Amino acid sequence: MRRAVGWAAAAAGGIALAALAVAWGTVPLPPHAVLDALLGRGSPETVAIVRALRLPRVALAALVGAGLGMSGGALQGALRNALAEPYLLGVSGGAAVGAVLATVVGAGAPGLLPLSAFAGAALAVGAAIVVARAAGGRADPRVLLMAGVIIGTFANAAIMVILVDAPPGTVRDALWWMMGSVAGADWRQVGWLALYTALAGGALLWSARAIDIMALGEEAAAGLGLDVERAARRIFLLASLLAAATVAAAGLVGFVGLVVPHLVRAAGVRRHRPLLAGSALAGAALVVLADLVARVVHPPAELPLGAVTALLGVPFFLVQLRRLA
Repeated sequence: MRRAVGWAAAAAGGIALAALAVAWGTVPLPPHAVLDALLGRGSPETVAIVRALRLPRVALAALVGAGLGMSGGALQGALRNALAEPYLLGVSGGAAVGAVLATVVGAGAPGLLPLSAFAGAALAVGAAIVVARAAGGRADPRVLLMAGVIIGTFANAAIMVILVDAPPGTVRDALWWMMGSVAGADWRQVGWLALYTALAGGALLWSARAIDIMALGEEAAAGLGLDVERAARRIFLLASLLAAATVAAAGLVGFVGLVVPHLVRAAGVRRHRPLLAGSALAGAALVVLADLVARVVHPPAELPLGAVTALLGVPFFLVQLRRLA
């Protein structure tokens, strides 16, 4: 009963935060004006602000947060690494390389862009694990973190090389996109990201029992009859697909996948199926809140979404790193 109340309270809080994000912005709107706009009533300007600008933006931010939260929770469980998350492991950087390359060659359609990003993400997570194993084993959080830093640095350099001959406008847009933003959200983007999140996120929920077993350690998992390597590959690819889809939609938004699973565990959740579901809810709320802050803290200018999440995530990361020291 208590758990059901907790889930209901979390869902209600997320809905309330989304409603606040729709109403609050450079042009604040009272609740009745938002409701009228949702029903197609009121002034055309208000209807356009609510239905064409803010609603898809809030929906895209929520999906980005849900995808990153689930991806981080799955990677932390599968790797038994409290510091694992798509941004720090270089997965997001690899996805950015694939997405930028696809955009430059003219293959940036909303439905195809996540697949290009996924190819880059899959290569990045594979490279990070290979580097970590060569340097001392993927189970060591610090070794895997250093491998992710190396892959992320290489990805940034690759993006600069790809953009060297691009027009100035393309370079400017790509650099802003690399800092993370949902400012250009539209319903087509929302639809594609919802599809990828539902497919990859649903598959991760289905694989949650395997993550529970992997969290016991490789020897224990093998003793329980789990094909550890096969399960690990499946989970890494699904987590990479989720992260890649968010990168394709909103650019690089770091540290959400690190912070959110820890917050859910702090609420007493241990098994990975509810943990992944809770990470989706908490991640959605966190990114919606971060985007709201990015919009209203210095109007009419906007802060990069990735900068806002980093301001929260870096101190949290340092605390976690200190605990592992």
